[in-house]
Amino acid sequence: MLLPTALVLVTGSVMTAAPASAVIGGSKSTYGPWAVRMLVDGKPACTGTAVTRQWIISASHCFYEQAQPIADKRISFRVGNLDMRKGTTVRPVRGRRVGSARADMMLIKVPPMKVRTARLATARVQRGQVVRQYGWGATCTRDENACQSPVLKQSDLRVVRPNDPRCKGYTTPGGSDFCMEKVSGIPAGGDSGGPVMSISPRGTETLLGVFDGSDRAKIAEAGEIAQQLTWIRSVTRR
Repeated sequence: MLLPTALVLVTGSVMTAAPASAVIGGSKSTYGPWAVRMLVDGKPACTGTAVTRQWIISASHCFYEQAQPIADKRISFRVGNLDMRKGTTVRPVRGRRVGSARADMMLIKVPPMKVRTARLATARVQRGQVVRQYGWGATCTRDENACQSPVLKQSDLRVVRPNDPRCKGYTTPGGSDFCMEKVSGIPAGGDSGGPVMSISPRGTETLLGVFDGSDRAKIAEAGEIAQQLTWIRSVTRR
């Protein structure tokens, strides 16, 4: 199941020639201390989440270019500010990124960050649950590289069953991802790897998923944190 999904998802990164994966519509975010902007060669690429002071989680496909791994020295992250132009730059610890074998997720170790980290969900998402996705990605459907947002944006989505006909090609029952329908805004190019959070009081929200693809109109998908919790904890304790 993962291979066809990955082929769809590679268009979710602004590093490819195809249309990339920001929030089209939605609204400007006023909160998101754990959100991280990923850059490649100094240019916006994807989004991520600080899950510990030294580990960032994002989408695995963000770290490949034409099916080849992107060198650590080309990657940087902006952290600590909703405006990526004002954030602090951190770089990966060489050779310390680990991809999941079961989901489109990558954990990247960095020097200690002075940011609030996201708490991880321990329970599965529920059908009908409204969630909030964050990212600095594209705000248009034309040239997504030309309309990356400098400020963090957010969209609200509702979890639907994985075998909903609209989710065909994105999720399947028993898979690693959950499917969401648009409520307000839809994630797009540059949002890949970004947090999908519960809607809760500030400081109590949980990281439910890692965004990894959308149709730029009504449907999006995310890798489910609760399913990968054992893997995440085993890596980040190293």
